[in-house]
Amino acid sequence: MGERSAAAQSRTERDVGQWQPTLQYSEQSMPYYLMAETKGKFDFAIDRGGTFTDVFARCPDGREKVLKLLSHDPQNYKDAPTEGIRRILEEETGRVFPRDQPVDSSMIGWIRMGTTVATNALLERQGERTALLVTRGFRDLLHIGTQARPRLFDLEVAFPELLYEEVIEVDERVVLQQEGCQVPGREAKSIVTGSTGDVLEVWRELDLQRVERDLKGVLSRGITSLAVLLLHSYTWSAHEQAVGSLARRLGFTQVSLSSEVMPMVRAVPRGYTVCADAYLTPKIRQYLRGFASGFRGGLKDVNVLFMQSDGGLTPMDQFCGSRAILSGPAGGVVGYALTSYSQAEKKPVIGFDMGGTSTDVSRYAGQFEHVFEATTAGVTLQAPQLDINTVAAGGGSRLFFRSGLFVVGPESAGAHPGPACYRKGGPLTVTDANLALGRLLPSFFPRIFGPGEDEPLSSEDTMKRFRQLTREINHFLSTGQSHAISHRGAHGNSGHGQGSKAEMSVEEVAMGFIRVANEAMCRPIRALTQAKGHDTSQHVLACFGGAAGQHACAIAHSLGMKTVFIHKYSGVLSAYGLALADVVEEVQEPCSLQYEARSFPELDRRVEQLTLSCQEALRNRGFGSSQITTEVFLHLRYEGTDCALMVTASGHPGNAHSCQSGDFRTAFTKRYLKEFGFTIPDRTIVVDDIRVRGSGKSGLKSMIRARIGRGPPRPIKVTQCYFDDGYLDTSVYLWDELSCEHSIRGPAIIIDKNSTILVEPCCVAQMTAGGDLCIAVGSDQLSMLGTELDTVQLSIFSHRFMSIAEQMGRVLQRTSISTNIKERLDFSCAVFGPDGGLVSNAPHIPVHLGAMQETVQYQIRAIGNDLKEGDVILSNHPSAGGSHLPDLTVITPVFRKGVSGPIFFVASRGHHADIGGITPGSMPPHSTSLQQEGAVFTSFKLVTGGVFQEEAVTNALMAPAQYPGCSGTRNLHDNLSDLRAQVAANQKGCQLVSELIDCYGLDVVQAYMGYIQSNAELAVRDMLKDFARRRRQERGSLEVEAEDQMDDGTVIKLRVQINEEEGTAVFDFSGTGTEVWGNCNAPRAITFSALIYCLRCMVGQDIPLNQGCLTPIKVIIPSGSILQPSQSAAVVGGNVLTSQRVVDVIFRAFEVCAASQGCMNNISFGSERSGYYETVAGGAGAGPGWHGRSGVHSHMTNTRITDPEILEKRYPVILEHFSLRPGSGGEGKEAFHTTLRSPWWGARSRRMNLLHRTDGRILNLGAKTTVNLESGDMFCLYTPGGGGYESVDKDQEEGNGSSPPIKRRRPCEAFPERGSVFEYRRVQESV
Repeated sequence: MGERSAAAQSRTERDVGQWQPTLQYSEQSMPYYLMAETKGKFDFAIDRGGTFTDVFARCPDGREKVLKLLSHDPQNYKDAPTEGIRRILEEETGRVFPRDQPVDSSMIGWIRMGTTVATNALLERQGERTALLVTRGFRDLLHIGTQARPRLFDLEVAFPELLYEEVIEVDERVVLQQEGCQVPGREAKSIVTGSTGDVLEVWRELDLQRVERDLKGVLSRGITSLAVLLLHSYTWSAHEQAVGSLARRLGFTQVSLSSEVMPMVRAVPRGYTVCADAYLTPKIRQYLRGFASGFRGGLKDVNVLFMQSDGGLTPMDQFCGSRAILSGPAGGVVGYALTSYSQAEKKPVIGFDMGGTSTDVSRYAGQFEHVFEATTAGVTLQAPQLDINTVAAGGGSRLFFRSGLFVVGPESAGAHPGPACYRKGGPLTVTDANLALGRLLPSFFPRIFGPGEDEPLSSEDTMKRFRQLTREINHFLSTGQSHAISHRGAHGNSGHGQGSKAEMSVEEVAMGFIRVANEAMCRPIRALTQAKGHDTSQHVLACFGGAAGQHACAIAHSLGMKTVFIHKYSGVLSAYGLALADVVEEVQEPCSLQYEARSFPELDRRVEQLTLSCQEALRNRGFGSSQITTEVFLHLRYEGTDCALMVTASGHPGNAHSCQSGDFRTAFTKRYLKEFGFTIPDRTIVVDDIRVRGSGKSGLKSMIRARIGRGPPRPIKVTQCYFDDGYLDTSVYLWDELSCEHSIRGPAIIIDKNSTILVEPCCVAQMTAGGDLCIAVGSDQLSMLGTELDTVQLSIFSHRFMSIAEQMGRVLQRTSISTNIKERLDFSCAVFGPDGGLVSNAPHIPVHLGAMQETVQYQIRAIGNDLKEGDVILSNHPSAGGSHLPDLTVITPVFRKGVSGPIFFVASRGHHADIGGITPGSMPPHSTSLQQEGAVFTSFKLVTGGVFQEEAVTNALMAPAQYPGCSGTRNLHDNLSDLRAQVAANQKGCQLVSELIDCYGLDVVQAYMGYIQSNAELAVRDMLKDFARRRRQERGSLEVEAEDQMDDGTVIKLRVQINEEEGTAVFDFSGTGTEVWGNCNAPRAITFSALIYCLRCMVGQDIPLNQGCLTPIKVIIPSGSILQPSQSAAVVGGNVLTSQRVVDVIFRAFEVCAASQGCMNNISFGSERSGYYETVAGGAGAGPGWHGRSGVHSHMTNTRITDPEILEKRYPVILEHFSLRPGSGGEGKEAFHTTLRSPWWGARSRRMNLLHRTDGRILNLGAKTTVNLESGDMFCLYTPGGGGYESVDKDQEEGNGSSPPIKRRRPCEAFPERGSVFEYRRVQESV
């Protein structure tokens, strides 16, 4: 956003004919690609983006042209790609090509395009009207989805709207046949074999007559696009094929079958994918027809290819919606991968594409990295996609100062009004910060700004806004709020703080935002590399996109990278990448074979069949055998795990102990070891899918050209740019005037036609033989930072501390072995101060928030001076800050030479699948004492003097067997492996804390630890003051109260007294019921976790979640109550049920929203052979201005539910029905009146658990029980809905509501993040 320049008289075309061919690049051998040239014709590669369309053209004489134009300019042209082609043809041939007539395509050899048409239609929900046809009983399957809410702390659970508007339920059902499993009364109509080799039973044949009636009704209402999703169609598709044939015969113009779009197991993502295909493909076809109509003859003699999400090209007639989402960004990945990766050095590359709204980050190390399930705009697509991680930090990201923190994004100024400097009244953005620092030069930008789009960039508007923001920041620094933060740093942490910094200048403020933005972009790059065991610093940073060049050097320096590469076409690299790309044909089919010798013949047969299919498709497109390559992938996982890897056997040829296409076992185990740190040698490997990717090589030869140099580089001017050391003289160069032997020392600015590149001090830019820019990133001395409060450093340290916790989590996930930790990511990692106070916690599992702090502080009190370097503590006891016994917390003190005691603590808490007790899984429904729930650790030294105490911890894990009816742990191997993983994660935390101290000094790090805690404290105080002010004006009282009851009548009572002047509150739970006989007792730590969660929700913005949140809060919990039970009380139900009621009571007191479902609906079943545990969604309550949400988890849980097809594949059960219960939500108005005086809390609907016996009896099982089931019995779980929200006095004037005005983010306002880093965080927040 805004980093485009217009050097050389604002030219829009670039003639590079003066370059001379060479094969030299920085003394390395670089890739060389050959395109099947169309002699005497023009070839075009076009990236049609949301704002700009980039055109790369190769002329008949070999010259290259680039052009950039607006994607939407209806006053001048209908279609931007067509207009770009027309302009170049007209300029190069001298002929007139009238805009109002179809373009003569006789001079065009080929056209390659990437487009955001599908992405924009998905984001804006502007696709085709679509109906979904699904197996009866599952009409709401895609509404419920994974049952996890998208944003953990948003009380309004808002999802983007579904892609279909009608649902047809079909009478048909097939089930997988399981050996030894019989269901009385259910006789198979027929037995069939699926493509995976699985045997299926057809229980209900397809009722085509009824389907025909239903489809005709849909057609009569104007819906002509149909998505078909039938259970288990990934392996047996006959019913879907029959429906598809019928629908096409009836006149549906688009029929998408899930078995054809993506035949992979798991109905929910496959369902989203087929809906996206049906929804988007008609829009794509409509655009393609319009595009072709702009050319004479409709392009029938022109080879037109489109980029797919996987980085391969496909013919125009095969371009479909489910494969088009990343069509635009994929070209950029191909572009940097094939121009910046050296086959000789094999140094991996990070792609850094910074645009106006967002930044795309990806990685290339000789092979494209794909993901096979990713979410865009709320839709999870199950299709091969390049792993492009999009984060909300671009040139247009807005700048905020909140409670002492510098905040960048995720909100964006967009194209309209755009940044403040666009002269349209827009807000301050990253672009404005660069302009204020002198890093953007308005004289080199075209005059396209202002209301008339004829003015230059406005430095005056930018500086006016920055002066206003600087005054606000300095006011904060001079008031008691800032002093409160610095006081915390001074007196809460060894007396190191010395008050806040003096007033800031405009430049210091702008520089602060740039540094915060850079740190925000570094975090996903670290996550992307470290997730798979790679060293971030050992990468090249390849930059492209309009804004990347401004930030490249600083980001590379922060990440320890030594090289930045910027291609000569970096401003249009997505278009150039299209010219380099291969034509790709992919085929994939599901599989259920084990990877073992007896399966190899069948695997070889199926691989050969798929390979021949790919080769034939590519030959039909004109490729010769010498141009075609194929690569085989197997989707492999260890049996009993969900962590599957799509593995190629490249580098591992077949042998006598493998299948013919390669030694996949070796390839799988090596990659598994690299990514996860271990293998499971005695575990069977399962093949889930077989995939073959065929490529037709037709890429452009990268015509590497070198300018003949004439003397040293000459700057066109010298300007003043602001850096950490103040204003420095900065030379300005034009890229087009540089030659390959030119070396430019920073600080300098290099201006290209489409971007501005900042060469920072201590960096040296070298023009390569290919005309590209290679920047060597030096290491400057870090400026000394004092212990006084610097608000910019406060924001940066907040990112650094959170990054430590995140990196600990990555190590834990990689090195653990159990499903709960490795795949469900049911863990948290955190950093604590020397007093045990929480500093940073990642990820944010609500029930872990604050609880680990109690555990660490308990150990400090209990062990104290006995803690030595090399010691590691294990604890899970509720009285020691534990939540429930399966959550084992491992704590490691961080020591520093010359300091007597621990300077920090790091800890990891992970849910272990079993630690003994009376039932498998250590979650007994009827436990009455703590001993029945498993092994107990209070202050157990897991590591002493660096030695892991395996024998002692084994004895402790087996100890529950001494109690009647109890067993020791049933999975000792996984327990020990996961505990070692937790120790390793903590060791990583210790290392990172020590590195931070080495960089800044102990005094500074501990001071900023205190400042960050105080920042969270300030945000909570502000919220309480604001609530108290409104409450006093309306009611005259600063006391609120609420209560709720457990199912057995036990009261949870809360009275809150607020001090308006200080922004403090007393949360008094006196009057709460006593400890109960059973396991619904909640340890004290649970209440603190619930309280932090509620405070964060009510603050309504991102704040550090640490000890500071509770500093203004005094909590009174009566001893012996259900919220602070005795040491021997059973507590397993308190973690999963009572915690929900505590949250409901707090929100009711503050009149924030109606009650949620009030529980987590735990269900488990099992036998000697297998076990299953699930929490099932209910409803989230309504609030002032928003509806409640059905079929979603709320508050203290956010687990993902097992997919129906996985459930039936792995367990001896059949899922008959999974849908919403109409009318089961609490009564109440939808409360769009946002200024209600007093809410009425509609009662949440009751849960009901029914058991249908095979003899016809129906039994009500009550709220909690254990029952033995017989074959054919059916269990029905009816979960509760959320409460309604209503005004008691509807006649009250607006503006008198006392409930806090929660800041809510609508789906359309939320930034659509995507990629593996985003998916990882989503999964961690879904626990």
